[in-house]
Amino acid sequence: MEASDPELMTRLANGNDLALNELMDRWSDRVAAFLYKMTGQRDAAVDLAQETFVRLYQARGRYRATGNFSTYLFAIATNLARNHARWKSRHPTVSLDAMHADGTAVISDPPDMRQTPDEVARSVEKFRAVHEAFQCLPVDLREAMSLFVYEGLGYAEIAAISQCSPKAVETRIYRARQILKDRLSEFIS
Repeated sequence: MEASDPELMTRLANGNDLALNELMDRWSDRVAAFLYKMTGQRDAAVDLAQETFVRLYQARGRYRATGNFSTYLFAIATNLARNHARWKSRHPTVSLDAMHADGTAVISDPPDMRQTPDEVARSVEKFRAVHEAFQCLPVDLREAMSLFVYEGLGYAEIAAISQCSPKAVETRIYRARQILKDRLSEFIS
């Protein structure tokens, strides 16, 4: 029987460092995916996900199992994403490796070979449009949508992470949906 997340944190706090490996196995993909949605950069998301677990390890003695572990973990990841965004705004750079000659973002996922070339082109165009529209959302809206849609967290959990009320989370998700709907109207059938 698998240990629960709070049990693993208790083990970690008591000196069993291998408990961190189990937590990382369980959560690293979701944390990295969330951070990718927040940053829009795969390399930054992987780095921040690793830093999330470093911070989790550093806070092992302070963890209290009063709420959901996911809320605690994503609060750490959210704070790191916010810090990263602040740092990027003060230190703007453009990665030459991440851009095509025409200035569009590189998409590394291979196309589905069962699709026709027209379908592949349309899929890539749709992915690019959704990604760009999502990245253009204000940070607070992007954060709420990522946690709600991709992580499946409820309003109360998101409110705890974002340090706002559940009603504010509901409003942020509504506003994000409206913005995405407007920006992606050509893809909505």
